[in-house]
Amino acid sequence: MPEVLQIENLSAGYGEAVVLSNVSLRLEEGRSLALLGRNGMGKTTLLNSIVGATRHFGGAIRLGGDDITRLPPDQRAHKGIGWVPQERNIFKSLTVEENMTAVAEPGSWTVARVYELFPRLKERRRNLGNQLSGGEQQMLAIGRALVLNPRLLLLDEPLEGLAPILVQELIAALSRVMREEGLSAILVEQNAPKILSVTDRAAILERGMIVHESTSAALKADPKVLEEYLGVGKTKAGTLAPKTG
Repeated sequence: MPEVLQIENLSAGYGEAVVLSNVSLRLEEGRSLALLGRNGMGKTTLLNSIVGATRHFGGAIRLGGDDITRLPPDQRAHKGIGWVPQERNIFKSLTVEENMTAVAEPGSWTVARVYELFPRLKERRRNLGNQLSGGEQQMLAIGRALVLNPRLLLLDEPLEGLAPILVQELIAALSRVMREEGLSAILVEQNAPKILSVTDRAAILERGMIVHESTSAALKADPKVLEEYLGVGKTKAGTLAPKTG
């Protein structure tokens, strides 16, 4: 299977600070990756580097074989990178529908298909961005990225701060996008148990370096690695949960 993303010996950061050191990572077309790690370990910086929002110190990034290392962010987006940052970056003065039609590109993902994925957005299609709840804004941010019809979807903490019922709704939607629709995706998430069940592969970042790579299923079944790098243990019911205290 061809690779949608190739990162080779990437070093990047902000200003004079090097956050990522010699990171190499590959992702096949139609596959999804859970990018895990504790706070401050470089997860967001890696996504920012893929979209072109960091300082490049070394290495290369290729999208479908094309070298995008030196391209500005707008050209990377045109090459096929869809990005859902933590800040969501929706247009709060535009309606839900205007948010999507303003950026839509030709392809299989249309506004109508986003409404099918997120019926709540269809109900709110005439509401302004600033009239939406946090969960609805996250759905809109994902919808905006989808109507760009990207080759690679990047999501930075898409479940953060959402109520459990909305978390389940978003996980189901993302699972459909990745598993049924076959869209290549990288999900940054602090809470491993939430996304290991819906991704194909997993990588753990520790102090700007990748310290573990495996299938998501293998990582989910490896309590030693989960506890060492992520502070995740098993509950009495046998489910995974972040450790506290």
